[in-house]
Amino acid sequence: MPMPAYDPDNVFAKILRGELPCHKLYEDDLTFAFMDIMPRADGHALVIPKNPSRNLLEIDPSDLAAVMATVQIVARAAMKAFNAQGITIQQFNEAAGGQVVFHTHVHILPRHEGVSLRPPTSQMAANEILARHADILRAALES
Repeated sequence: MPMPAYDPDNVFAKILRGELPCHKLYEDDLTFAFMDIMPRADGHALVIPKNPSRNLLEIDPSDLAAVMATVQIVARAAMKAFNAQGITIQQFNEAAGGQVVFHTHVHILPRHEGVSLRPPTSQMAANEILARHADILRAALES
């Protein structure tokens, strides 16, 4: 069964074009990282490719390699920034696989023993909290 076409008006495409705000963490020529507005853990970040792709099933391999390199950079910083004991990396494909925004993206979730993840898409975080967590993560990225 063919996949639906990429929608250039998805929320992440709008963030990339500057049409919607975000708490930016990191950017290079091929990737962009920012805070998830519905965090499942403190420091929950997203990494996306700048080039359009719906998900892992159709992303260009060179864009995927760039995304994963950025995931590693942000994950290392998140471990340090949030004194995490581990990291959960999540990537969903198509609605049946749990994907909600149809632009390739990878979730980075700092983890602590005994602390459960919040439910997905449950509650938007306060902007002040996201801003503070973004500052903490950016500082770790710069050190």
